Order: sequence, then C-alpha cells, then structure tokens
Amino acid sequence: MKLLTLVRHGKSSWEYDVDDRDRPLKKRGIKDANLVSMALKNHYKEPDMVFSSPANRALSTAKIFVENLNINPNTFEVVDELYDFGGDNVIRFFKALPSDYKNIMIFGHNHAFTSICNIFGDTFIDNLPTSALVCIKFEVESWAAIDKGTTETMIFPRDLK
Repeated sequence: MKLLTLVRHGKSSWEYDVDDRDRPLKKRGIKDANLVSMALKNHYKEPDMVFSSPANRALSTAKIFVENLNINPNTFEVVDELYDFGGDNVIRFFKALPSDYKNIMIFGHNHAFTSICNIFGDTFIDNLPTSALVCIKFEVESWAAIDKGTTETMIFPRDLK
C-alpha cells in the first residue's frame, strides 16, 4: 500500500515586488496552514518522507506542518522539480520514488495538485484551495505502479472555520 498526501501551499501575498518563487505567505496562509495541520492530527500517520517545492510559500507551509505534526526534520527534503504548475514533474517525481517509502507528503502548487487529485483519486475536486490537503491511498507495492487510488482524506480550510 502507498499513501500520497498532497498539500497546496497557503495563501500567498502579492504585495511585495519579488520573483514568483519568493512570494511569502499572507497572514491568512499561515493561519490556514496551522488550522489544517492541526486537523490532520486526528487521522495521521507520520510520513516516511516529506517533500516540498523550493518556492517560499510552499516551503513555509511545509515547515508549519512539520512543526505542528512533530515530523522528524531528517525526513524533509526540498526538491526543485516540485516547483511545477502542470503536474507532469510532480507525477514523474513520485512515480520514481523508492518502493520502501510507503507514505509520503508533498507540498506544492496548483493547477498541478488539483489535476493530480483528479487523475489519481476517486473524488472529483473542482479546485484544491490554498492550504488544503488530500490523501490518496493506492493498493500497489511500488510508486511506479500507481494508477487510480482511493481518496481517503480531504481537509479544506473553509470546512474548519
């Protein structure tokens, strides 16, 4: 069995004159990331590895989850290929992971994450909101064999307010 948890970065700020990769989280993004990560504690098993896009907003969101869920920082890695908006790089990335990883968490971006949720999950999502997470379970032995899975958990900030 494999468990893939996708977390879209928190709401980011456009008020600074910085490159897209450097945009920070807004206060709402920080609040929502805290809200969702704390809600995840109710049905949570620590991932074997946590991966994040290098973009500031994704990395900041990931750090909030790592801290709130007491995830071992040695299992956290920043991966350039996850700075992807279409989804192909993200899919290639997790399909190439070693089979001994059973449970992974990835922090990244839309439209990639909405597409991936709809390609691999069994619950249609119109748009994965910022700070939202989706867990999809696959009854396979290797990441390369992933096809259609079961959407097990969806936590959206709006449902927690």
